[in-house]
Amino acid sequence: MPAQSDLWEVFIRGQHGVSHRHVGSLHAHDAEMAINNARDVYTRRNEGVSIWVVRSTDITATSPADRGPLFEPANSKVYRHPTFFKLPKEVDKM
Repeated sequence: MPAQSDLWEVFIRGQHGVSHRHVGSLHAHDAEMAINNARDVYTRRNEGVSIWVVRSTDITATSPADRGPLFEPANSKVYRHPTFFKLPKEVDKM
């Protein structure tokens, strides 16, 4: 009986993109198989220029319950908000 395969998350960078985006998940026994399967499943129309695969178990994520404490410090930095900057009258329709 074959060993159980891992779940991998797949990220593709498109021909006109500058960053990778998550496109889905698949099962594979190793990274090479995951990349080959990702190529076959997610780039059938030759739209990708780069593929990343990451074992789902290697991803660490925040919990929605942590939203307040995690992002609260950013609220005190008003210079990060677009309202901090004054626009000239010539571009006030932005």
